[in-house]
Amino acid sequence: MKTIAVVIASLIAFSGNGHAADIIAPVKEIMEATKSNWADNDSDWTDIFDAGRLDHLYSRDFVAKYQAAAQFPAIDDDGISPFDYDVIVNGQDACPLEDLTMVAAPPVNGVAEVTVRFRKSACSDAPDAKDYTTVHFLVVEEGGKPVIDDIVTENFETQARDSLKTTMALIAKGQ
Repeated sequence: MKTIAVVIASLIAFSGNGHAADIIAPVKEIMEATKSNWADNDSDWTDIFDAGRLDHLYSRDFVAKYQAAAQFPAIDDDGISPFDYDVIVNGQDACPLEDLTMVAAPPVNGVAEVTVRFRKSACSDAPDAKDYTTVHFLVVEEGGKPVIDDIVTENFETQARDSLKTTMALIAKGQ
């Protein structure tokens, strides 16, 4: 119980206004959009990097790296995104997301890690269909509010953690 109190106190201290849930707020907005994108419905695709979201959900450093990478769109007819895959599900295909959870860790050096887990392939017959995908959102405070500073996925093949900011920097360099 003491550990829970320490986590809550740390989150409250980070958020600056007494609401631990604020740390998760930008991540929750991205995950709601991602969940909707992969749902079995006819809704339009939601761009998690549209101008409005870039303006209020991401850090200045993240936005700068995204804008530099966006100069090199992945698909010529799209002309917008530097990615040819969904950076959250870490692929081009997914099923409706299932069993989604979000947990915020106490901030360390001004960075809170929000870990999101979900099953992205539950509708598939593949051997790994029931496996969980884990995404780590690194959240910092800018201008008195929490914003996403990086999105880190786990590489299944290498077991390494892949930073989206690093990927964007490579794209901007033409790599």
